[in-house]
Amino acid sequence: MKAVYTELHRSHDPQFYLVRGVVKRTTEQPERADRLLAGLKVGNHELVAPTHFGQEARARVHSPEYLNFLEEAWEAWAALGDAGTEMIPNMHPVRHAATYPTHIVGRLGWHTIDTSAPIGPGTWEGACAATDVATTAAQLLLDGEDAAYALCRPPGHHAYRDIASGFCFMNNSAIAAAHLRQRHERVAILDVDVHHGNGTQGIFYERPDVLTISIHADPAHYYPFVWGYAHERGAGAGLGANLNIPLALKSGDDTYLKAFETAAKTIHAFAPGALVVALGLDASEHDPLKGLSVTTPGFRRIGGAIARLGLPTVFVQEGGYLSDILGQNLTAVLAGFEAAR
Repeated sequence: MKAVYTELHRSHDPQFYLVRGVVKRTTEQPERADRLLAGLKVGNHELVAPTHFGQEARARVHSPEYLNFLEEAWEAWAALGDAGTEMIPNMHPVRHAATYPTHIVGRLGWHTIDTSAPIGPGTWEGACAATDVATTAAQLLLDGEDAAYALCRPPGHHAYRDIASGFCFMNNSAIAAAHLRQRHERVAILDVDVHHGNGTQGIFYERPDVLTISIHADPAHYYPFVWGYAHERGAGAGLGANLNIPLALKSGDDTYLKAFETAAKTIHAFAPGALVVALGLDASEHDPLKGLSVTTPGFRRIGGAIARLGLPTVFVQEGGYLSDILGQNLTAVLAGFEAAR
């Protein structure tokens, strides 16, 4: 399986992370990519540089106002003269009868849900590179590859059409799916990150052509807290095209694989032409965020289960944070997929 990667992700190096009122260094660090690259090396995966797809691919998913904001944000922030080294919102308008702001502080609040997506001087470059990585992996499928892996950083599945949150700025998995939709009438997104893919759900919630499924830690006790419940099934034309499978905290391999069986039945019934896997590795028993308890052999089983769906598949990297076993878990997922193919 080919793996798409670029060093441009390193321009995004966030520092700020607020955890229960305590400021810490974020777990979404450039070093994540180094550990994932080590896992790819063990698996003998060929690295491919991304093609530059530009705004066209991003604009299939994100609004013009949001893309303009992200591109202009740092320069406008720096021009204030007395601003900090990262853009952290101090307001989050709920948009009830609200007017879109023109001031950068107002726009920052408008386009963010929480404080965990700090914008720095290199964030736009890094986020754009991630969308090119995801789109290139999707294009590899359109060009005839059976599967491809996109090492995206920053991740994307918490990003909505016009909102950043949870380390995410642009929704790489959604962008990959939208690119695949150019050829396939229906595409499925299977999110196996420990957190609910709330941004992905929001983007496609009223669309019948993209099935969104997320297996994740129960949001009653875990981020994002207000999305990810089983009763959220889509709306309008998209009713029934969203499936959430929340799991009890610390659930392990067998519970996870049982949930996967439910997801697989839904995917088969939807009959998509291609599959995007939003590949979070933070369900690991060793991940610092401690949501679920999937083992490294469990990740190999997950990879095999994905392969048995029998679909052209793009793996888009989402979560998975700094642990000694991060690279091994990536190796395990991809090896399990390839062995069962």
